[in-house]
Amino acid sequence: MATNLFDDFNPISSKQWKQKIQFELDGADYNQTVIWNSPEDIQVKPFYHIDEFTKATNVNTQASDFKICQNIFVFDVEKSIERALNTLERGAESLRFTIQNDKTDVQKLLENLPLENKIVYFNFNFISIDFVKKLDTISIQKKAQFYCNFDPIGQLAKDGNWFTTSEKNNFETLDLLFKNTKNLNFLSVDLGLYQNSGANITQQIAYSLAHANEYLNRFYAETKSIVFQISVGTNYFFEIAKLRALRMLFDLIAKEYNPEIKCHFLVTPTKRNKTIYDYNVNMLRTTTECMSAILGGADVIANLPYDALYHKDNEFGDRIARNQLLILKHESYFDKVNNPSDGSYYIESLTTQLAEKSLTLFKEIEANGGFLKLLNEGTIKKKIQESANKEQELFDSKKEILLGTNKYPNKEDRMKHDLELFPFVKIKPRKTLITPIIEKRLAEKMEQERLEQE
Repeated sequence: MATNLFDDFNPISSKQWKQKIQFELDGADYNQTVIWNSPEDIQVKPFYHIDEFTKATNVNTQASDFKICQNIFVFDVEKSIERALNTLERGAESLRFTIQNDKTDVQKLLENLPLENKIVYFNFNFISIDFVKKLDTISIQKKAQFYCNFDPIGQLAKDGNWFTTSEKNNFETLDLLFKNTKNLNFLSVDLGLYQNSGANITQQIAYSLAHANEYLNRFYAETKSIVFQISVGTNYFFEIAKLRALRMLFDLIAKEYNPEIKCHFLVTPTKRNKTIYDYNVNMLRTTTECMSAILGGADVIANLPYDALYHKDNEFGDRIARNQLLILKHESYFDKVNNPSDGSYYIESLTTQLAEKSLTLFKEIEANGGFLKLLNEGTIKKKIQESANKEQELFDSKKEILLGTNKYPNKEDRMKHDLELFPFVKIKPRKTLITPIIEKRLAEKMEQERLEQE
């Protein structure tokens, strides 16, 4: 029989721990010194104890099943085929194609790729029933699982306009897609838009759930799953809890429509905290963000190359990003244990608090007419902008740190001649139905000032 090595030690209560901390603080105020308040108005304590633990959250996170995804922007079909074959040979287990228009020869793109039992995602800048019917046929022939990430509400939020279609509206087009295909998953929610625009975690969860609820209201009978395209930030434990709370709340809401509807998490590191100066630090940021994604229960992770802000897609950046995930999976053994967050009082507490606050906000949205109504009125954008402004103030005052940018910058760093892409907010004057939600990085203003001085 194994000997319990801890029988010789008396249990210590949370009260005793707190008294010891207060003694060590030597008169400093406990609440002001060691408790901090998050942007979500969650008080983070210095320790969490079993005697304050109430009930574990019931979240099933299959970390052993997470897949490594490669993003491919399809401009030249031949080069995209070559890149897809290369990345699949080098460890990618899934692909996400971004296709700009319905002139792309999708049959040629996919016919020679080994896609059997693979998950393949398609992001579109358009909706075409005929194009999607081709994909449906190919998915059956290839025995692959295709997700067409159509998100008309996300398109409206990001662009200010709906997709252009011949049907009366985008929902009618989606209805026709459901009726004319057999093997595809359609619906997607772009949570990354809210994260990259500056929404706090409570808003990200609540807005994406209310966003998804608009689709469930219309297509609950046809829907098999909804893909959440999620961006994760650098707040390690909060991001783990974000994914867990989102999955828990989606299951709670979806079962009111159809218990068989599942959520599918396609996760990417955020761009909001990435920088063009001291760009190698981006690799450290994306590594911890991918760790949060795995532990939080991502189904598939597409890493962000360290130079994605200012370089066009390139083999070196892709390989480094992919290898980060391969190391986490095969050398750090992040895929060996399911539900890895179970038993952490801190993560359980964060999950519960985020879920409660997000559910409250979700109910407020529904009580005020639903997500689409508030989006059209500008309320969603206004609330996100308020959160973004608060975070920007913290960054500008150096209370929120990005190493190499607003703290310990390398004054000798030069980037002006290395920019292949424009890394800042692009202004595109046009008529829109609503004012779009704009993604913006924290370091943009500071970086523009440095570039002007080079």
